[in-house]
Amino acid sequence: MKEVEPDGGVVIETDYFHAHQDVAYPIKGLIILASKRHIKCFDELNDEEKMDYINLLSKIRKAQREVLGIEYVYYFYNEDTTHHFHTWMVPRYEWMHEFGRSVESIRPVLLHARNKMNNEENKLEVMRAAKALTMKLTGGSQ
Repeated sequence: MKEVEPDGGVVIETDYFHAHQDVAYPIKGLIILASKRHIKCFDELNDEEKMDYINLLSKIRKAQREVLGIEYVYYFYNEDTTHHFHTWMVPRYEWMHEFGRSVESIRPVLLHARNKMNNEENKLEVMRAAKALTMKLTGGSQ
């Protein structure tokens, strides 16, 4: 079975997970951390996957702070998805404050990014940020 390369490219990958920049919503540092195994819920993770998940989530978060200067991140996942288990890591930037500061602001922020920020200049900036995260997370190798 051939794995599909995400549009944003893989930022980091382990035996159990891969993380990629979500290009559907062009926000620097918006990372999707997805399980390779097709499961839907936290409670389906085995012990090795649980350890890998939290270690990888923490490693990505640290890189977001150190490389991109991201101060705050909203994390979420939903179990009624048509895809398999994945966690969104949505950074908070100053421009997002006009949409509010709670979880309710996430949808308007994502829609704004998809509809108003989907230009070549911003996409290039987002991809440069993804590459910088990859370099930090993999020690310069891909």
